[in-house]
Amino acid sequence: MANDLWSCYCCTEALTCWLRLKLSPEEIEQRYRSKEIDRILEKDKQTLRRQVKLLLLGAGESGKSTFLKQMRIIHRVKFEPELVREYQHVIYQNIVKGIQVLVDARDKLAIPWENPRNLDIGQQALHFNSSASLDSLLFMHYAPHIHSLWLDRAIKRAYDRRREFQLSDSVSYFFSDLERIARPDYVPSRCANKLNRCDSRKTNRLAEALNIFDTIVNNVNFKGISIILFLNKSDLLAKKVASKETDIRWYYPQFTGDPHNLQDVQMFILNMFANVRREPKTTLYHHFTTAIDTHNIEVVFNSVKDTILNRNLESLMLQ
Repeated sequence: MANDLWSCYCCTEALTCWLRLKLSPEEIEQRYRSKEIDRILEKDKQTLRRQVKLLLLGAGESGKSTFLKQMRIIHRVKFEPELVREYQHVIYQNIVKGIQVLVDARDKLAIPWENPRNLDIGQQALHFNSSASLDSLLFMHYAPHIHSLWLDRAIKRAYDRRREFQLSDSVSYFFSDLERIARPDYVPSRCANKLNRCDSRKTNRLAEALNIFDTIVNNVNFKGISIILFLNKSDLLAKKVASKETDIRWYYPQFTGDPHNLQDVQMFILNMFANVRREPKTTLYHHFTTAIDTHNIEVVFNSVKDTILNRNLESLMLQ
């Protein structure tokens, strides 16, 4: 047996030497490169098999971009200076556009100004530049006027009635931090929402999200895929549920729980999404999230990883 192995080894060595004699240096180099490419491709294939891909789908301003930004923060991926500057301009745009929406809403809702001086300031604000060319110097010029308007009870009253029109969810945070944002050395410290460019201010965003989810969960192309439902902006939902200015029954009369009990409202919304499944056996995982809260998203992300791991283990056990 040992002699056979020795003979085989000698034959292999002889064949290798013969090939080297028959092949030119260029051909030998090409063969070496071909084997190296095959090795790299096989390594990449093995890596790809271990990868898990997440596809984020949702309505506009649902928090998809914010979730991705949080992934960069959690995994300590630094934001490029150009990207930071882009966020800075988007924040400027959000603030200016937000105050314009509120001033316009105050007018349409016929809410009187608390400070008569803000009548003229409000009219000027409607003509503020909210385009991509809005720079820090121009924003610093606008900031005192925006601050004066935001402190007016008329604007606060319009904000409390934002259920009657669409307003970017970030404006309250940015208005309350306006002094810092208006400084020349301001650098964004939290994820910026995209500028709200929606033409229709009457759209029910929950109904829009439900329609999109219906399309996703019942799509034949996603059959057998794990569906994880992120019910985002739970912090804003908590504020609306606690407020006497809103009542979910105005929009969904079939709601039978306590409209000012967060858990009742959350379970009602979750059941609405779960009930659109045409195939009840489709597994649906869910999380109530706050995408602007890094700690919350980190906890949710770890839970998602555990869900995926358990799902893969179950698949292996069934094989």
